[in-house]
Amino acid sequence: MGNSCFVFKERLIKRLRPLPTLLVIRAFVPHPRGKDYRVVVLGPAGVGKSALVQRWVRGNFRDAYLPTIEDTYRQALGCNHSKGALHITDTTGGQRYPGLQRLAIARGHAFILVYSVTKKQTLEELKPFYELIREIKGNSFHKYPIVLVGNKCDESRRELTARDGAARALEWNCAFMETSAKTGVNVQELFHMLLNHEKKPATCLQPSQKKSHLPKAAEKLLGKCNIM
Repeated sequence: MGNSCFVFKERLIKRLRPLPTLLVIRAFVPHPRGKDYRVVVLGPAGVGKSALVQRWVRGNFRDAYLPTIEDTYRQALGCNHSKGALHITDTTGGQRYPGLQRLAIARGHAFILVYSVTKKQTLEELKPFYELIREIKGNSFHKYPIVLVGNKCDESRRELTARDGAARALEWNCAFMETSAKTGVNVQELFHMLLNHEKKPATCLQPSQKKSHLPKAAEKLLGKCNIM
């Protein structure tokens, strides 16, 4: 009985012996990874940042307001995960977590600055976010696309017109569009704009240049501009 058990153990060890080597090899061979693209959504509380992201990622709208600390959504780009992924970081609208905001901006490749067309002060409250991007990105600031977004354009009680947003976008030399997370207006177009920019070679537009990057509707409002 003892000999048979010994023989069985020997056979079992011989069958299992190659496995650890294979596992070690697989563990240390790096998997090919593509470039991740990180989009950071910034803006004051209550303007609909999370609603915009939810509309894009899940295709639905949540009417109830829930304050966000920070959420990141990941989507594969291309036919498989080796071609990279889109990361959308939905940041807090308050000033309670400045460290999280700075980290998200430092890692970001593109930025969406969101205000509400129903509250005039929300456009002014975007200035610190814009300046923070400039501070953190430094001399490379002009390489990172920014889209100014006037959300809640479906609302009838507006305090800001599309011309107001277009003028601020011209001042900041960034793209501009109005959206509605509730009805889905321009949500697909917003993220497609950033994804299309990611596929193009990097450009070197200096902030001092008086060239605008506005959709056609905004161009008509201002009577001048080039399209992004």
